[in-house]
Amino acid sequence: MPVPQALVTRFFQLILNKQFAEAERELERLKQKMQKTEWNRGYFRALYGMLLVRRSNNSDSYAFFSKLDISDKEALQNFRREFLNHVKNRLHGDFDRGFFAAWADFTRVASRLNISNTIENKSAVSERDETRKLLEDKNQASIEDFID
Repeated sequence: MPVPQALVTRFFQLILNKQFAEAERELERLKQKMQKTEWNRGYFRALYGMLLVRRSNNSDSYAFFSKLDISDKEALQNFRREFLNHVKNRLHGDFDRGFFAAWADFTRVASRLNISNTIENKSAVSERDETRKLLEDKNQASIEDFID
């Protein structure tokens, strides 16, 4: 049984939107639906690694995810082609090909979604809400109260 693409796509959306608790639940569902093969083990390890790096939010100079610009659709397509070449390369073992297949799927999904704008908008909105809450606590008005 192949990896359920709907669950994988949902997982990618969740980690890109930093919804880690739900992403972990989705990853657990994926694990239960996957057969125990080397290819699937590599695929799962890539997904798990994506979750860890995205959650840690550190700028590890070796982590591919931290260097990736999700808004650059052309770069994502280039990475996807490179990952697919590794998937097709018979010199790699099944684990490695599964690993690269997960990254190819991620770049495919990320290039089709407008996630970067959504992430930026959500962070700007949450920042604005936090500022308002702080000001409300102090019973002070902000400039935004007069502009709206």
